[in-house]
Amino acid sequence: MKKFLAAAALLLFYIQAQAQLGFCTGSKGDPIFHEDFGSGTGTGPPLAPGITNYTFISEDPQDGQYTIADDIGNVITSWHQNLPNETLSNGRALIVNADYTAGLFYKTSISGLCENTTYEFSAFLINIYNRASQVCENGGIPINVRFEIWDESGTVLLNGGNTGDITSTNSPKWDRYALTFRSEPGQGSVILKMFNNGAGGCGNDLAIDDIIFRSCGDLTTVETTDGSTGIYAVCEENAPVNINLVASPDNSVYDEHYFQWQKSPDANSWTDIPGANSQNYNTGNINSTTYYRVKVAEDQVNLSSNVCSSASEFFELKIVQLPDAPQSNGNLQICEGDPIPALSVDVPDGIEVNWYDSSSGGNLLKENSLSYTPPDEGTFYAEAKAAGYNCKLSPRTAISLTINEVPSTSDEYLQLCPGSSQILDAGLTGMDYAWNTGQNSRTISINSSGTFTVKITNAWGCSAEKVFTVEMAANSTISEVVSEEEKVIILTKEEGKLLYSLDGLNYQSSNIFPSVPGGVYTAYVKDLADCQVSTMEFPHIVFPKYITPNNDGYHDTFRLNGIEYFEKSEVLIFDRYGKLLSSGRGPGFSWSGNFNGAKMPSGDYWYLVRILDYPDKKGHFSLIR
Repeated sequence: MKKFLAAAALLLFYIQAQAQLGFCTGSKGDPIFHEDFGSGTGTGPPLAPGITNYTFISEDPQDGQYTIADDIGNVITSWHQNLPNETLSNGRALIVNADYTAGLFYKTSISGLCENTTYEFSAFLINIYNRASQVCENGGIPINVRFEIWDESGTVLLNGGNTGDITSTNSPKWDRYALTFRSEPGQGSVILKMFNNGAGGCGNDLAIDDIIFRSCGDLTTVETTDGSTGIYAVCEENAPVNINLVASPDNSVYDEHYFQWQKSPDANSWTDIPGANSQNYNTGNINSTTYYRVKVAEDQVNLSSNVCSSASEFFELKIVQLPDAPQSNGNLQICEGDPIPALSVDVPDGIEVNWYDSSSGGNLLKENSLSYTPPDEGTFYAEAKAAGYNCKLSPRTAISLTINEVPSTSDEYLQLCPGSSQILDAGLTGMDYAWNTGQNSRTISINSSGTFTVKITNAWGCSAEKVFTVEMAANSTISEVVSEEEKVIILTKEEGKLLYSLDGLNYQSSNIFPSVPGGVYTAYVKDLADCQVSTMEFPHIVFPKYITPNNDGYHDTFRLNGIEYFEKSEVLIFDRYGKLLSSGRGPGFSWSGNFNGAKMPSGDYWYLVRILDYPDKKGHFSLIR
């Protein structure tokens, strides 16, 4: 009989020793043990005596040595240069350079366990040899770790498993491994052992972090009696509300189930609900968002501890609050021509904003945006709503965009008389002025030519620039006055910007006067600054282009308007062959198209006008029958 029991125990040990790693697939409790090896930077303190037989060192360890650090690869350059932030703590880790001899390298006792409870052990591992360094052949010796969980006496193996070969990589990557075990009646602690299965040599270097023990139970879900899972939402205007919750364990771990319902205002701090120990629970009337979960244990006594039971994912009874009106980021003002900016508001997370063109009703301008860029100035309205819910909307927040006028200016061209000064006037009152001369008054006095600018800024801060181009006054000497039919053209000896007049009072910038009756005139030319005025008297005679002698009272005769001002004048008419057809004194001269009593045929005819003291004038006209 003893031989049989011994063989059975050996077989059980062998079966347990070959168990595979695996995570708890159900709900989990709070950790009863969490070794994160410190959250600081640099090298940490050594492990407590008895945990390892490896030698502690404050730099990259060699074979059979270890360190506690967050920084590696400084001495052993074939290692990765960093540990990626992929663990739970992302701080220091246990760095192990495996000994040439395979065997135990980590042992620690875990206390605080609850009896008759299933637990999950887990840890993060990483092969820290950098395959890209090519120092070791074939990527180096892979790491291979065995985890074992023993009872507190160290004589009964509760579970164990191997990671298998973890080969090196070109970039660092953590992997997480786990196994589950069940505590025995009266058992309050276990022993964790880690073994190096790999042979010594190039490679087989590892880091371990976040060793965690926590209870493992059935995967328990919470739902309402009508099938809602995870969340049940009610608009504030429809509160209070009460619902019936049901806990459903999947029976994957526990044979018996004991329940304790809990509630929380924030899903972080949980309190037991007195008397809520059945599989079903009614919340009663609720006016504010409340979170619920249920603790499940195999033994009634374990319900009092979060580390001896498992807890479901929380169920949220959400009371969707009426959102406050969006918080305006301020009315905006811009100047004409500036890019139109976006109006904006702030709201808490989970709130959407819609934009309208009216304080109520109106047209929807933009959905689900904290900002809106209007096409023009005006007042616009932001309204808040709880995202994803068809609940009551907030009051609307009015935000205005004002587009202010820019000062209206036009550039000027001025002339300056030699040796004199000129007043430049910005032209607008009640503004701020900034001249390129450094002056700040509305007007300035200048005594030299050049380009002068003034920046004019109004009360809204909108600016415009006015440019004065100042040149020395141009000479205005008249060289000739030309009469072309009814037009008078005044020509000057010099080029430049000048003013022209035929009466000395009314000046224009053009030197052409289009419709001037015949007569004796004086031409006036002056510069823009009135530095000097040039004059010339001239005769202006209007020559007809054609005559139509049909006695209708219009253009019946060749008559010169303006010739009457010149007593000593003579007019001669010729045909195209130069034959004189008619002549006479200028004043009162006319020709009706006849010669020696006969009507001359249609065609072109020529005139010659002689005026005492003036040049002869020649030209032609048409006779039309």
